[in-house]
Amino acid sequence: MSERTQKVTVTDGGVDGGFDLRLWIPERGSGPGLLLIPEIFGVSDYIRAVAADLAGLGYVVGVPDLFWRLNPGWAAAHDEEGLRASLAQVTDLDPEKAADDCAAALGALAARPEVTGGTGALGFCLGGSLAYAVAARGDGSGLSAVLSFYGSAVPDAPELMNDIRCPIQFHFGGRDPYIPRDRVAIVEEAAAGRPDVEVHVQEEAGHAFHNFYAPMFHNPEAGRTAWALAVDFLRRHLPAV
Repeated sequence: MSERTQKVTVTDGGVDGGFDLRLWIPERGSGPGLLLIPEIFGVSDYIRAVAADLAGLGYVVGVPDLFWRLNPGWAAAHDEEGLRASLAQVTDLDPEKAADDCAAALGALAARPEVTGGTGALGFCLGGSLAYAVAARGDGSGLSAVLSFYGSAVPDAPELMNDIRCPIQFHFGGRDPYIPRDRVAIVEEAAAGRPDVEVHVQEEAGHAFHNFYAPMFHNPEAGRTAWALAVDFLRRHLPAV
């Protein structure tokens, strides 16, 4: 596996022209593209570890710098201080521009010569909401698979499922203080009868339960269960071999 960085050019990119897309290339040098959209903690040690895990499965992984307009290279610690700083920063993030950036990053990733066999998107927390939003837009129509982990904005817009043309898998915690169980039920109800939509709820888990760098959130059993479901979903809809 190798790592590199690509500049993604956007129309409002200012002096630098755009933002960084961190790339993880699998050992064999090519594979399907997977846009990994970060949490509010940015391109943190956790997201880098997940990117390496996905590259180990054979994917060309791209991670966009979502906070480049506010604080380029943002990467917060997974502790109380890092959480406070991240929550303060995300209030200044423009969700529409962030979705635009994700779409631009997806286009840049798909155009790379190493990417073969389609593209997908996977997001955690803030990234889970953005993955869902991009999948429902016209610029997400080329996606083969989307995974959304505990995106707090998902229950606010269940109607977007009508615009998604690829398989999508959602993950939530049943005891998430940021996404109460009755809000998760909205997603479950919207997904009912849709063969390409999966909703998995780890009933004993809270928010960000897969984040193994955040002791305040991590639920090892729920994280393992959900990740196994996610990997199986990718192998079915965006196989890397």
